[in-house]
Amino acid sequence: MFRATLKSLLARKVRLVLSGLAVVLGVMFVSGAFVLTDTLGRTFDQLFAEAYEEVDVSVSARPKVAIGEMEGELVQAPFPADLVETVRAVPGVADATGVVVADGARMIGSNGKVVASFGPPQLGGNWPGESDLVQLREGREPRADDEIVINQALANAGKVAVGDRVGVLTLGPRQDFTIVGVFGYSGDRDSLGGVNEVMFTTPVAQRLMLGEADVFNSITVTSASDVSDDALRDSVAAALGDDYVVKTGEQLSADASAGLKEGLTFFNRILLGFAAVALLVGTFLILNTFSIIVAQRTRELALLRAVGASGKQIIGSVVLEAIAVGLIASVLGLAAGFGVGASLAYLFSSVSGGLELTGLSMPASAVIGAFSVGLVITVLAALLPALRAARIPPIAAMQDVATPDRPLTKITVAGALVTAVGAVLLFLGLGGHAGGNTLATILGGVLFAFIGVALLTPLISKPVVAALGSVFAGWVPGKLGRLNSGRNPRRTAITAAALMVGIALVTGITVILDSAKSSISGLAQESIKAELVIAGAQSGPRPPTFDPEVLEEAKAIPGVRVADGLYGDLAMVDDERTFVGAVTEPAALRQVYSLNAVAGDIDRIGAGQMLVSEETAKARGLSVGSTMSVQLSRGEPNTYTVTGVFEDSPLVTGLQMVLPTEAARNFTIPRPSQGFVQLEPGASVADVQPRIEALLADSPEVSVVDLNAFVEQQAGLLDTLLTMIQILLALAIVIAVLGIINTLALSVLERTRELGLLRAIGLRRSQTMGMITVEAVVISVFGALLGVVVGAGLGAAVVEALRSEGINDLVLPWGQMGLFLGLAAIIGVVAAVLPAIRAARINVLGAIAHD
Repeated sequence: MFRATLKSLLARKVRLVLSGLAVVLGVMFVSGAFVLTDTLGRTFDQLFAEAYEEVDVSVSARPKVAIGEMEGELVQAPFPADLVETVRAVPGVADATGVVVADGARMIGSNGKVVASFGPPQLGGNWPGESDLVQLREGREPRADDEIVINQALANAGKVAVGDRVGVLTLGPRQDFTIVGVFGYSGDRDSLGGVNEVMFTTPVAQRLMLGEADVFNSITVTSASDVSDDALRDSVAAALGDDYVVKTGEQLSADASAGLKEGLTFFNRILLGFAAVALLVGTFLILNTFSIIVAQRTRELALLRAVGASGKQIIGSVVLEAIAVGLIASVLGLAAGFGVGASLAYLFSSVSGGLELTGLSMPASAVIGAFSVGLVITVLAALLPALRAARIPPIAAMQDVATPDRPLTKITVAGALVTAVGAVLLFLGLGGHAGGNTLATILGGVLFAFIGVALLTPLISKPVVAALGSVFAGWVPGKLGRLNSGRNPRRTAITAAALMVGIALVTGITVILDSAKSSISGLAQESIKAELVIAGAQSGPRPPTFDPEVLEEAKAIPGVRVADGLYGDLAMVDDERTFVGAVTEPAALRQVYSLNAVAGDIDRIGAGQMLVSEETAKARGLSVGSTMSVQLSRGEPNTYTVTGVFEDSPLVTGLQMVLPTEAARNFTIPRPSQGFVQLEPGASVADVQPRIEALLADSPEVSVVDLNAFVEQQAGLLDTLLTMIQILLALAIVIAVLGIINTLALSVLERTRELGLLRAIGLRRSQTMGMITVEAVVISVFGALLGVVVGAGLGAAVVEALRSEGINDLVLPWGQMGLFLGLAAIIGVVAAVLPAIRAARINVLGAIAHD
């Protein structure tokens, strides 16, 4: 039986190639994700090990607000400079050095624009002096208040050199400095992990990066030769108490690497999610392939049963073929995934500013994942055809067996039940009734919905395919192609379902994002009563900000009625981490943002007072007069009294808790990220806008635009997200195209005698090719039609669930859905090329005699 299976597999190796490709592509995503995260993870381990190699022990103040890697920027609280002497006096300490280091030093390059960073921080601090790690390549250390040194990576990116005068943005407005030195790192590296660094004199670094004089936010401690790092850490920690965090260099390295790996884990899950989509589509392809092959082998399998093969042996034969395909595809997918993971790692390195990667390797997780996924998916997809093959009666070998049409009752009932399960899960997830498992519930609902629709598809395939094929009914090859595409509803349905998944996901996500853009635009036009907006496009971890003095100066411009700025930060409010905001003009809540008071007074906020939204008040049981303890990123905790409650607005979600403007001095970024300017009646935007632009000369990251341009600027982020998703989901569509090619190729083999007879009675080669092409186009358009309908339905359901969040406009992308149908027709034509050529080349006499 094994030899028979092997010969059968070798005889049909071409037929299994395309189904194997589906597994290859899915496994490629899985293994590529693990290769990428393993490579970057080891790179970060090595990077931070080198960065902290010369640190025996480090001291920092305990953060006021603990923030995770994916939540924002952790701010280390500054402490008095005289703490350095306290640490230096601890037994076992050889030396202690005060350090200033913080994210947020952005240099303006030779082109007048801020040197951007897409990921790595832009650090500013005091010059630590040369060491085995840090080496001056040109110039000297900074000595005057207007002198800086920068690392080579920043010098290259900004196209500046020693002696140039450049602007630097920090906690305060732009200041100009002279570059007096350029430094690099051991191993001829221009940076550590693509980080841009600007080093000032210590007093200037304290003022610009920490906002205070005579403070540090870290102390580097060197141990005496006879004291271990762990022992020194414990001694320093005992001397300073619980208000300070004392760690060894090894601990700092591990913690820093773990924080970045948290972000990598999130990215890994995204890639694995797209891999799951690809494998779901691949499952349809493999199932269809084995179903057709088993149908074609009906006589062969029946003869095996007649000569003594058991049902188990028949199942084993088909499953063995699936294992062989799965193994080969897993090996190829693993190799392709290694290449993809390496390519993505190098791309990440380039985008992040030259992160030097460690050597590439194949982690065990990639190997295990590749073979587990490849084998399991292939075997499961082949199992149903194998079970059907085992039920073939031996008597079938004695007659010319044709695969009969089976009733669709069972598959329709199953499809209805599975779809119902998906609908229930989506209702629970989108309605917020899934507890802490909302995302898993929604994803499960989508999966069950896709499978359910795929099972229901055979029921609707005949009438829909007949309707689509009627376009070609006046042409003999077209009529034949339409009949062929509808003759086997199961085969047509499962081929179309593979294309449906990819197009449905793209359509659904497009519906959601387009609806969000339209809703946000509508809310902005309706709610924000401001003619001009001061803002910038965020391209890194920190939002662009500007000097709050700009708002005060803008108020003095003739024609300006209100100039309000928005601040935002994460804070601990009654020991719960939450987002808080601040405005420069409390009355702007009513005047600019169209928010009305529910209770109390929202037109003013005094010291120690705060305003809250109606939703926040209900959730926390607050009312006018209630008090809350608020710990900001800097400073000590303060108690605030609620003096006003304002109505909710989905447009200003960051303004759930509003603090006085003075509180923003203790935010992570104590500068406004957005400003809204309302003009007096009759004032001209054309007159006011240039004057405000002149005030922003020292803030090149932001600009002044009208409200429409601001909304488009913010919506551009959604467009970028949509483009990325479409690129990743294109793989699923590619696999679906392989499915159409495979189905047609196998169908041509299955209908060899039929094609020969058609040719014998006068069907020309061109007409034969036309018939196959029509069949492919009808199936492809049918799948795309299913995709746009299902995707639009799922997208509409999500939009309806988000109605309470302000997503009120349902936007169906008719143009894009029409484009999908047009592309599906082109895909059908392309997919039909090889099968059509094969059909046209069939030898007529040989085909008629084909058994």
